Amino acid sequence: MPKTSTYLLLALLLTACSSGSGPRTTSVPGRGALSIEVAPNPIIATRVKGDTYDFPFEAIVRETSGSAVTVQRVSVSVTAFGGLPVYSESYGPDEIARRGFPNTVSAMGELRYKFNPRKDVADERLFSAVSAELKVEGVDGTGAPTSARTTVTVRR
Repeated sequence: MPKTSTYLLLALLLTACSSGSGPRTTSVPGRGALSIEVAPNPIIATRVKGDTYDFPFEAIVRETSGSAVTVQRVSVSVTAFGGLPVYSESYGPDEIARRGFPNTVSAMGELRYKFNPRKDVADERLFSAVSAELKVEGVDGTGAPTSARTTVTVRR
């Protein structure tokens, strides 16, 4: 399998994940605010058979200021070997709903999304060279924007 294909397969794994360098949140004081966490972080890849691995994790999105938030966009940027961009993807509200996930976080509430993607990884060196940043953007009931981001890594 070409190296680019391997990177893309790992990128698909990380499409819904992130947390590591610590969550970063941007919000307007007195308005809705989000945080995001991935457990476990790093994600532990478990060999199923041959080059096939499972990557179980849970993404946890929390509202932290007391005002419900509607998620407008979830995006991921995957890098390898210290910053080389290898993949990015973004989902709007329709795609979030199509995947069966709610897009409203109640005041002081949380959403938990469980994932267990199964991917082929031909070169195990990628486990120490890939990271992803997940960003969640939303608006509260007054239309005030808020966002949160975090970084996740993968280990074997």
